[in-house]
Amino acid sequence: MSRTHRCLVIENDPTDDPRRLGEWLVAAGLSLEVIQAHAGHPLPADLQGYAALVVLGGEQHAFSAPDAEPAAPWFGELESLLRKAVRGGVPTLGVCLGAQLLAVAHAGTVEPAAAGPEIGAHLVAKRDVAERDPLFGPLPMLPDVIQWHLDEVTELPVGAVLLATSTKYQNQAFRVGACAWGLQFHIECDTAMIADWASTSEPDLDALGTTAEAVVAGVDAVMDDVFEVWQPFATRFAALARGDLSLGEPTPPGPAPGRELPLLGH
Repeated sequence: MSRTHRCLVIENDPTDDPRRLGEWLVAAGLSLEVIQAHAGHPLPADLQGYAALVVLGGEQHAFSAPDAEPAAPWFGELESLLRKAVRGGVPTLGVCLGAQLLAVAHAGTVEPAAAGPEIGAHLVAKRDVAERDPLFGPLPMLPDVIQWHLDEVTELPVGAVLLATSTKYQNQAFRVGACAWGLQFHIECDTAMIADWASTSEPDLDALGTTAEAVVAGVDAVMDDVFEVWQPFATRFAALARGDLSLGEPTPPGPAPGRELPLLGH
């Protein structure tokens, strides 16, 4: 495979690997180079030779107290890599913690979620501006997503474009620069991954008044819907990385101008 089709994937946590997202990207023509930063594997100094960057989730916090060490020793290097990706126009996808790190790297703000943990199968609302986005344009108005986060992006970087939202957690998806996307939710998970997370998250699930069994069953019930929406999304991301999709390529028409979609409750 051409070297220009290499996609760098950063794992921040051993329990969150590329899984289904990785399968979709490979099927769409990308070759994945996975760096397990959590295991001490070094990050590259730059993105030379890579066509795309994907940063996955993890249980760490993207923020730290002033003058404190970052939540993970490689976060400083990773944030630098994210800034280089945006400056260099390298297609980038940050998932959950990855999205939060993308925001922090560009002077956004991440804090503990005021509404508490968001876990399980949910919907998010696509904003009107997303109709002009090369990845989000073809998505339905209310796509199914899988949530698992205790923190949230409370302030987007200056100039970032908000693409999807919900009532309790406003910044669900956004774009920084021309081609760096942050997703607060997960699209990489399969049911087994969620079952693993649920098995060690009893306090958070108790706080939400639910159980591991209920969360896993709810996620499993929407797996086909998640595939229907997010597999084509991943394919478009890969096409952008390969140079087969233009940033200015038109997308199907959306809602009437000026009409925002309703915010969602959970």
